Amino acid sequence: MRRRKHWGWGYEDDAWSPQQLRATVPGLVEHLRIAAGDVREPVALQDVALPAPRVAPPPALREICAADAHARASHAWGKSYADVVRGFGGRFDFPPDVVARPRGERDVEALLEWAEDANVAVVPYGGGTSVTGGVQCEVPERFDGALSLDLGAMRRVLQIDDVSRSASIQAGATGPALERQLRALDLTLRFYPQSFELSTLGGWIATRASGHFATDETRIDDLVESVRAVTPRGAWESRRLPGSGAGPSPDRMLLGSEGVLGVVTEAWVRVRPRPQAHSLAAVRFDTFAAGIEALRAIAQSGLRPANCRLIDAEEARMTGASDGTAALLVLGFEAADDTVAPVGELLDRGLRLCAGAGGEWDEAAVRRGGSGSGGHDAAGAWRAAFLRAPYLRDAFVAVGILSETFETAVTWDRFEALHAAVTAAATAAIGPGGRITCRISHVYPDGPAPYFTVLAPARRGAEVEQWTQIKAAATDALVAAGGTITHHHAVGRDHRTWYDRQRPAPFAAALRAAKAAVDPAGMLNPGVLLDA
Repeated sequence: MRRRKHWGWGYEDDAWSPQQLRATVPGLVEHLRIAAGDVREPVALQDVALPAPRVAPPPALREICAADAHARASHAWGKSYADVVRGFGGRFDFPPDVVARPRGERDVEALLEWAEDANVAVVPYGGGTSVTGGVQCEVPERFDGALSLDLGAMRRVLQIDDVSRSASIQAGATGPALERQLRALDLTLRFYPQSFELSTLGGWIATRASGHFATDETRIDDLVESVRAVTPRGAWESRRLPGSGAGPSPDRMLLGSEGVLGVVTEAWVRVRPRPQAHSLAAVRFDTFAAGIEALRAIAQSGLRPANCRLIDAEEARMTGASDGTAALLVLGFEAADDTVAPVGELLDRGLRLCAGAGGEWDEAAVRRGGSGSGGHDAAGAWRAAFLRAPYLRDAFVAVGILSETFETAVTWDRFEALHAAVTAAATAAIGPGGRITCRISHVYPDGPAPYFTVLAPARRGAEVEQWTQIKAAATDALVAAGGTITHHHAVGRDHRTWYDRQRPAPFAAALRAAKAAVDPAGMLNPGVLLDA
């Protein structure tokens, strides 16, 4: 089996070599217009010194547990910029004492029972793609150890109800794994976050993730029919229903719970026939503000495009989608049956709204139908850069470039002020030589989800502190402007300060009470969402 990197994104056999980086850096620096440093190599795993495990699983569980250096190091951090920098430098502050890979729900139950008896904290790992400190085993000293719970072996599609168009899927299934199994029946979940390659269904549910599609059932919330989770006080499973008014939803309580209320083991989710027809266009706007007006018109028109992403001029230039003189809107529609709602006609309606806001496009590059989801020219260039971004960030760390993102959501009436305030605060914190760009990743009738990218020359040896200062300045500004602390990246440990300000105090008390009821020892992901 391919082995994941112990410090960064992806697999060990899919990494840039130092020679490749040295050959690439001059062109990279010229294209990004940002200073880079010398090429450095990650600290080799054999040179990493981890503390000895404090606990060991009982004999009955040893077959599904590991405590070797690779297992512990690769489960010590998520995949934020700060996490990658630490791992690259051989710094593993909170390695789990044990990594467990249960084969089924009975194993999960046995692991929780042992952990509670042994006073061991349990941190659900998902695919390890958290960018907010959600999977690291930073647990209070009152625990005698920490267990990282990796459900990657629980990855099967268990059952498909083709009458109701839903599927029961184990929580450890990654995007590619579940899509391969659904493809056999020409079905799809239609959920494609940027972390699709490595993230899991259970992780999407636990973090209330959003997919790549910009409108209409893009949140995992919209696709969940029923969730099953294991808690220290028993299993928690909701009834399969298309909708219910029977009190607060048990599913909604698990959505976004980040592992503090239970370990999601499987879920029934809504699936659909695979799209057969696609339309796509890339629309240019002289200003980002003009693009925002078109975006709002489309979001409130009822068209519900699959892709509706507005990229500012600088990000469009950096990704090769344009020459940097215009903001770019990637607009697309899809359908399983093109005779019901012809995607070409839907695209033309959207383009008319764009033209009303001053948008222009190359007619020869417009796709108005046909199979395949790939784009042409500008749209295709941006899509390729989007999918490769996590790998590129590892290379940035090696050459001394700070590259990180943060996102939010806000109502349309407050967007302009939020965008200006966040851009100004981040620019001041970044300092000379760096920049911040913005794209709109998702749109709703009442507001957009702005997604910001920061690039700057890294201060070698102080990268984590550098990013922390930038992140704090930008986040203070976005919260003050009325945005949410996160639209789809979850809270984790990194967002706790701002999340505590955002949520109502009575709700926090209710969440603490729920936590005490299902996890009285406070062993599940302590420090996330609630004080440990």
